[in-house]
This record gives sequence, structure tokens and C-alpha cells, in this order.
Amino acid sequence: MAAATADTTAPAYDRMKAVKEFDESKSGVKGLSDSGITSIPDIFVHPPDTFSELKPSSNAATLSIPVIDLSDLNSTDRRPMIVAQIKEAARTWGFFQLINHGVPVSTIDEILDAIKAFHEQPQEAKSKYYRRDENRGVMYSSNNDLYRSRAATWHDALQVWMGPDPPEVEEIPEVCRGEVVAWDCHATEVAENVMELLGEGLGLERGRFKELTFSEKRLFVGICYPPCPEPERTVGLTPHSDTSFLTVLVQNQVKGLRVKHGGEWVEVSPVRGGLIVNVGDFLQIVSNGEYRSVEHCVAANAAEEPRISIVMFFNLVKWRSGSSNYYGPLPELLSTERPAIYRDFTEQEFFHNLFSKGFDSKSLIAKIKIPN
Repeated sequence: MAAATADTTAPAYDRMKAVKEFDESKSGVKGLSDSGITSIPDIFVHPPDTFSELKPSSNAATLSIPVIDLSDLNSTDRRPMIVAQIKEAARTWGFFQLINHGVPVSTIDEILDAIKAFHEQPQEAKSKYYRRDENRGVMYSSNNDLYRSRAATWHDALQVWMGPDPPEVEEIPEVCRGEVVAWDCHATEVAENVMELLGEGLGLERGRFKELTFSEKRLFVGICYPPCPEPERTVGLTPHSDTSFLTVLVQNQVKGLRVKHGGEWVEVSPVRGGLIVNVGDFLQIVSNGEYRSVEHCVAANAAEEPRISIVMFFNLVKWRSGSSNYYGPLPELLSTERPAIYRDFTEQEFFHNLFSKGFDSKSLIAKIKIPN
């Protein structure tokens, strides 16, 4: 009997073809999850060493991001203490959670429910928003960096640019339209309050960051992390730092967010009614390294219900004047004793770094750091 030979006729795996087929289906990972699959497509599979690196800290029970109470924010007794707490959290963690921030719990529940309702619509209702034009208008997609990353991640997102040029209200999906518009107002108010506190922590005049237009370019992102049949083989979001100035996030009660602190990953337990704020790369640069953006990621959802998070990214509109259109550490924070540790960079350099690759951590900061 002839010896069996290996089948050499099987076609080689064409990853880009598989990515394109997934993208063109416009079904997202929610569609895959709802279909009842028991194994994830190969484009979502991450190398095994990914998961050993992302393992939560063994000290998880004793580690948590700072929680800051904003009640009586403008009282002469409380405000200096809150400024000190936020400054310390932004320096050491890059993340903190706000309570008594002025946004009703009912409003938070409404935006979470509205984004969940959007993602739970039939594919035909969502697909008309599905596209890949990341820098304007309304867009529903799976994985912004789908064509730039080495492995896809298990999430879908609805994004809406709320400033400086918001879409016509009718362009926002009806199922979440009113809630998205309302949330933009609430999150912006919170962000501007936090920016004032962060500015005061640096010794800046109150309102300085608002004057520099750091709350005018606003991106709303409503993310759904559907249940995953093989959460041990993929992730919800790969480790990255936010390129923005400041980020405001609210999540439902399904865990998943992890923050890197002291070389370990710390799981962020949801606090109902709490708002999570984190420092972006831009704020680290503007503050000349006083505040720190940090790596964070989201584990693939092993729960039976979807994980929903609402993220508002804040960034500037008005770059410095002049033909170079540049930015860097604020001049008023620099001195002979504390010289700039980052060089100035252009708007074009910022966007090229953002869109030329998949999500990563602090790559722009690494590029513009001035050698010692």
C-alpha cells in the first residue's frame, strides 16, 4: 500500500481576503456572536503570548484606580483638595473615576441603553451607517484599524464627530439620537471642569485649557463588546494609550477594562454612576510630562450579555498660528530648571502617526522626546 502523502493542494490562508470579506459583510462581531458560532474566525486570533502579558495583577484585590468625589467642587474648602487629588491621580495613574460629578445616574443609564439598542438592531438597520471614513460625520464599523492591525479585536463601534463640525441631527441614528446629543453636553461639561482642575494643578489660570480649544474637537464613540465564544483567543481592544487630550468614559456593569500601573494590569471594576477620566498623549506632551497617559486594554467579553462603553475623546481645534501648524509643551510651563522634554510637532505629523498603523501606545511621544 502506498504511503499517505500530505495534501499540498489546500489554498494558503489569505488574511487580507478574510478581512475584506468580514468588512464587506457589514455584520460586525455582533453579527458573528448572534449567529451562534462556537469558534472565532482566524482574523481575530491573537498570539498565545498576548494573554500571558495581559494577565491581571495578582494584587487586583488591593489595587484600583483613584476615585475622586467632585461634590462641593467650587467651595473654597474643597476645591484645593480636589485639585491636589486629580493632579496626583493624573501624575501617577493617568486614570481616575469621578463620583458626584453632576450627571444624573438616570442620564448615564439612558445613553448606555440607547447605544445597546443601536447595536442590537438588525443588520439592515445598522449597515446604512457602516463605512470607513474615520475623521468626520457618523460611522458604524468594526475595528477602526481593521486593515492596519495584525489581528482584529472583538468589538463594534458607532462614532459621531460632535465638534467642531457636528453632523445634522437627522444623520445620527434615530434609536440613540436624543441620548447622543444630550451626552455630548453632559460629557463636555464634566471634561471642562476636569480640565480646569488639571490646569490649576499645573499652576495655570482657570479656563486656560478651554481657551486653547482643547474641548472643541469631540468624538463620541459607543462601543459594543458582544459575548465571545473563545475569549481566551482574542481581545476586546489591544493595549494602547489615547492620542487625545482627555477622555471621558462610562461603562455598564460588565467588566473588561484594564489599566497598566506599575508594570501590572489592574482591572477596573464598574461603579454605577461613575465616570472614568484618563489622560491622553496630547495632555502628557502639553504638560511637559507632568501628567501621564498610560496603556489600557479591554479583555474579550466572556459574559453572557454585551459590554457597553461610551467614550468621549477631547482634542484641540486651533493649532498654534504660523505656517508650520505646530504644537508642543506649553511655554508657560517651561523654565531653565524645567526645560522642554518634547519637541514641537506639526498637525500633519500627528495625524500621520495616528492613521499609518494600528492602535499602539505612546508612539508619538516616543518620536518627539528630546534625548537627554
